[in-house]
Amino acid sequence: MSNKAVINTEKAPAAIGPYSQAIKAGNTVYLSGQIPLDPATMELVSDDFEAQARQVFKNLSAVCEEAAGTLQDIVKINLYLVDLDNFAIVNRVMEEFFVTPYPARAAVGIKALPKGSQFEAEAVMVIGD
Repeated sequence: MSNKAVINTEKAPAAIGPYSQAIKAGNTVYLSGQIPLDPATMELVSDDFEAQARQVFKNLSAVCEEAAGTLQDIVKINLYLVDLDNFAIVNRVMEEFFVTPYPARAAVGIKALPKGSQFEAEAVMVIGD
């Protein structure tokens, strides 16, 4: 018997492929990558990088909440940027959504993301004891 549960919320964009928004295994939640889609329209919120970064963290937050956690429960986050020149912006936006101690993190420059997004983030969250 598996203790794996699917996490799904309408407050975050629906999956655009064969994956779940998140999977909970025990007290660990693995959050799929979020791009800056508006959950209602499934369109990019803006062409502006800063607006995209805020939407990504809002989407991650909605999935965390559905799993009975918050962004503060994230222990590891991976960031994917089409343009690493936006690194300082993503740091500033992250400080709006996270408080110390910040999660462990990687930031990776990549060639492209789905739907022309400039930014994506995925995370691992631990809830409870």
